[in-house]
Amino acid sequence: MFITDQADFEAFAKRARGSSLLAIDTEFLREKTYYAKLCLLQMQTDDETVIVDPFAVSDLTVLAPVFTDPAVLKLFHAGSQDIEILYRAVGVMPAPIFDTQLAAALLGHTQQIGYGSLVGLFCGVQLKKIDSYTDWSRRPLSPSQVEYAADDVIYLPEVYRKMSAQLESLGRTHWLDPDFAALVDPKKYAINERDRYRRLKRVGQLKRRQLSAAREVAEWRELKAERSDIPRKWVMTDEQIVEACKREATSIDELFMVRGLSDKLSTRDAREVVKCIVRGLNAPADDWPDQDKPSRNEANVDVVVDLMSAIVRKRARQNNIAFQTLANHSDLAKVARGYADVAILQGWRRDIVGNELLDLLAGKLSVYVHEGTVEVTKR
Repeated sequence: MFITDQADFEAFAKRARGSSLLAIDTEFLREKTYYAKLCLLQMQTDDETVIVDPFAVSDLTVLAPVFTDPAVLKLFHAGSQDIEILYRAVGVMPAPIFDTQLAAALLGHTQQIGYGSLVGLFCGVQLKKIDSYTDWSRRPLSPSQVEYAADDVIYLPEVYRKMSAQLESLGRTHWLDPDFAALVDPKKYAINERDRYRRLKRVGQLKRRQLSAAREVAEWRELKAERSDIPRKWVMTDEQIVEACKREATSIDELFMVRGLSDKLSTRDAREVVKCIVRGLNAPADDWPDQDKPSRNEANVDVVVDLMSAIVRKRARQNNIAFQTLANHSDLAKVARGYADVAILQGWRRDIVGNELLDLLAGKLSVYVHEGTVEVTKR
């Protein structure tokens, strides 16, 4: 059912509350906007498939009751971007949820396994890929586009049911509850303009004083892009911010020495950027931000992380869990430095390998190779 009428949409939203589940996917574009532009909304209930044209209906908030209904499980695959877009459009977080990509990692699949691969494995269906890179903002949609969009949710309930049965047989049904809760935590999607500088490409090239300037410029860029609803890079690219702050540009002439900025920034905006740089450079040294990313040449930490990685990889294979689902390099480095608030030291991850890593750091374990296999023993 292709919905282009608000009344039909509201009727579906009411019917959906009688379903045990609601599979959800979106098609969107964000190449020309700050916020992702929702172009299509696909949903599957126990017995109904609908595709909603958000350009034709007037109010998406009618989904709020079913999104928050505890009796209706909301299904996603790699749902982070979908949830972010729908939270902005509907005004509430969907809950409870189940994400098949997250769950797949607990069943021995790769952490980033695609939806098509799961459908092939669990449903024996090979999905068409002809419309993978279509422009979903154009109308009218072709029959193949509608079919492609519907396929993104039609098979999710079956994938979920088979996954759920496997997780239950392994005693892992609730292992991902904290991960699902984190996925629908509004804090995950909150925009912190003041911290945006931390995500600049090549920011590691800057000294602390220059980083203080980059913090000011990145905040200005974020606010301008948000107000204008245009991509950040249309205001200034990450590389241009880093280069301007590395040069410590305190005049428009110095700022425009950075390639491309004279064409991109108006004189008025250039003055604002220079003010930001000056403000950051003149900030008290106590207020300069620290670099979050440690040097890659921390010999002691790197050696410990290598040992921990060997243990994690061994336990991941034994438990048929994707390595990255247990821990990533950043988490292991934090553990090596003594941090306790790390995912691998919480819940089921701690039970499987986290406690062993703490024992390793305390000198209570030996790690060695025997007949080509990594072995771990108590000392």
